[in-house]
Amino acid sequence: MNIAEYMQQVGLQARSAARAMARADTATRNRALLLIADAVKRDAALLRAANRLDLDAAGAAGLAPALVERLELSESAIATMVEGLRQMVALADPIGEISNMKFRPSGIQVGQMRVPLGVIGIIYEARPNVTVDAAGLCIKSGNAAILRGGSEAIHCNRALAAIVAEGLLGAGLPAHGVQVVDTVDRAAVGAMITMPQYIDVIVPRGGKGLIARLIEEATVPMIKHLDGICHVYIDAKADLAKALPIAFNAKCHRYGTCNTMETLLVGRAIAATVLPQLAALYLEKQVELRADPEAFALLAAAAYPHLAAATLDDWSTEYLGPILAVKVVAGIDEAIEHINTWSSHHTDAIVTEDYSDALRFLREVDSASVMVNASTRFADGFEYGLGAEIGISNDKLHARGPVGLEGLTSLKYVVFGHGEIRS
Repeated sequence: MNIAEYMQQVGLQARSAARAMARADTATRNRALLLIADAVKRDAALLRAANRLDLDAAGAAGLAPALVERLELSESAIATMVEGLRQMVALADPIGEISNMKFRPSGIQVGQMRVPLGVIGIIYEARPNVTVDAAGLCIKSGNAAILRGGSEAIHCNRALAAIVAEGLLGAGLPAHGVQVVDTVDRAAVGAMITMPQYIDVIVPRGGKGLIARLIEEATVPMIKHLDGICHVYIDAKADLAKALPIAFNAKCHRYGTCNTMETLLVGRAIAATVLPQLAALYLEKQVELRADPEAFALLAAAAYPHLAAATLDDWSTEYLGPILAVKVVAGIDEAIEHINTWSSHHTDAIVTEDYSDALRFLREVDSASVMVNASTRFADGFEYGLGAEIGISNDKLHARGPVGLEGLTSLKYVVFGHGEIRS
């Protein structure tokens, strides 16, 4: 069977399974999630062994450090997958919920019912935990899923696919309710994104090259974000006891994630105090600072060794590594203007004790997640209490920010009548 035929078969199976997934009641879908969680915990050693095969292959292939970091399935990552599935079980089931009921002058009652999207295709690179997170969210929201992970995680994804199928069958749901594409041929991606007869929406989770390709070629609607150029602005009225750990964590907690800070903005009134203290923290991690002229002078005076002059490109670059752009701004007006110009509208944060500045920042920064006195690393479905996320969208339609259960559903109008006819 060639790739086109194989993907047609996968699509047909998904469309058929979607009907059963949508019909299943809450208890059945929750049982599938619990069975998958138990099996992930049970097979943790097996998953780590499969992941080691992927990591060894990645090392031999010279994969970029950011991708290798995303690929690793640590003990804590496995525990987080299990906890995420159990959190999903605890979440209210959105499917079938009726809201906004109103009586019309004609006598009919009109409202909206939340329903599954149908078949969701997820395309992602590295990060084998996405396989379980995405499967869980699709099951909970009554959708069927086609998952196409990256070739670098094929061993781990195959092991996870078997666990998910086991959980579905154990709960009486079709094994094809979640299918992991079992080929590393890139033609499978081209097929997925041009099968609107089988797939209702595509969620791509990967690098700019993947997203750019999908924007160019896809005929299936997408929920996507292109990159994560996230900012932290330290306001002149910030509490430095909060500002320093926030700015350090936002950059150095993990480099290879889309919610990692890539540009630091500092108010001019406190820059001479803040930047040398932050430089001491960043030096521990050997972070290269690419600074505008004002920040450069302050950091050079502090003898920071990994220092370079920022270029225009640095304000629009997602480094995914130990590099940080730094700029001194006059105040909140310039900070907001810089962010709205250069941000990818993913996640941006302000550190301030000024209530008015905080509210202005929340209102005026045009991003999917906007934060006050918190690290950008919290922009995550698990941290937001969604159980997990299927992706993060910086689009404005259909979903925005971390996409959890509600983002995988739609609304249809429902009408209750009492024999009314239109005159």
